[in-house]
Amino acid sequence: MNKPLFGLALGGALGVLDGLTAWFTPDVRAQILGIVIGSTFKGMIAGVCIGWFAKKVNSLPLGILFGLAIGMFLAYLIAAMPQPTGKHYYFAIMLPGSLVGAITGYATQKYQKPAEARRSPL
Repeated sequence: MNKPLFGLALGGALGVLDGLTAWFTPDVRAQILGIVIGSTFKGMIAGVCIGWFAKKVNSLPLGILFGLAIGMFLAYLIAAMPQPTGKHYYFAIMLPGSLVGAITGYATQKYQKPAEARRSPL
């Protein structure tokens, strides 16, 4: 599996878990389904971006840093939108979003070999 596709799958799976963390914020429990769907989509976008970066740059520390930055940026875009009550949940949204990005960045670098290493010599 290539790195962007692996990032897409892993980002989507971790995005579901990210969305489920909203259960721990009682004010938004009624919106849990929309949050899980949005977090899954956000994780998939982050995963493709991280996978593309991992395909171009073969460095574990840079992959983790890029994943953290992409996850944090996308989570910030969501957290900046206020709830109907006018409240923002920066910490509750940005922490799991950043972790999804960092984990995806780590996994795409660590568990997917570069394309030239996967080819068998003929």
